[in-house]
Amino acid sequence: KDMKNYSSSISGFILLGISSNPQMQKPLFTLFLVMYLVTLVGNGLIILAIHSDSRLHTPMYFFLSNLSFMDICFTTVIVPNMLVNLLSETKFISYVGCLVQMYFFMALGNTDSYLLASMAIDRLVAICNPFHYDVVMSPRRCLLLLLGSCTISHLHSMMYVLLMSRLSFCASHVIKHFFCDTQPVLKLSCSDTTTNQTVVMTETLTVIATPFLCILFSYLRIIITVLKIPSATGKWKAFSTCGSHLTVVVFFYGSIIYVYFRPLSMYSVVKDRVATVMYTIVTPMLNPFIYSLRNKDMKRGLRKLRGRIQS
Repeated sequence: KDMKNYSSSISGFILLGISSNPQMQKPLFTLFLVMYLVTLVGNGLIILAIHSDSRLHTPMYFFLSNLSFMDICFTTVIVPNMLVNLLSETKFISYVGCLVQMYFFMALGNTDSYLLASMAIDRLVAICNPFHYDVVMSPRRCLLLLLGSCTISHLHSMMYVLLMSRLSFCASHVIKHFFCDTQPVLKLSCSDTTTNQTVVMTETLTVIATPFLCILFSYLRIIITVLKIPSATGKWKAFSTCGSHLTVVVFFYGSIIYVYFRPLSMYSVVKDRVATVMYTIVTPMLNPFIYSLRNKDMKRGLRKLRGRIQS
């Protein structure tokens, strides 16, 4: 009963943001607004280029266009609210708004990692089993991988947010972060958070580790197969199809592991804010560049799209 009273009496939280320095607010606003717009335009162009070029209607690009769409949604859950807070005095987010943001942040972030795993499986089949590629990576199977990615991620988020909604918040309601991330909000609760922490270390670990291990396994198989190719040119050609994907995986997982897989006591606000900016804002912004700069097919698709727009 007390919990219910408290949750309704706590109208919301104050988000401290990236920096509490008043002089930094406007420069940070400009920087993140530009980054957000680049993310929207870059990922939007990738989606349009893939849809407008029939030669890009392959499993790899099906997953890439969905990854771009998830990246647009993922940054939109965090950045607009952060931009408003950078210019406002109050920096307020309602209790329900905070839980909704946490839900979509986790659901979309996890979908991202499952899509990266699906792309790793695609590369594995293309390199290790090229003759059966069309059968193994059929459109139906690709759609099932996408639906599975979304379902697992949303179920996980729902369970986590329901656990969060049962906690009570007493003294402080100041979140030392720029959005409602799980760890900073958990730190504010005056309930017993052992259940939540156990869930973080077991179920969350499983949900995040599954795609990560899938990527590791895929790349180990790919490396073993590629090393058996006799010519250096053949080796390079096979590896070059994985370069972009591997770069994104390292950025994304590097920062996630750094932020989330440490005990709550070791959680450092400043360091984690920087690492969180990496995968919530920087990686979604860089993805289109990583995938289009080193990719002949993608460049051709973008040129074709430009031709269509100009005509």
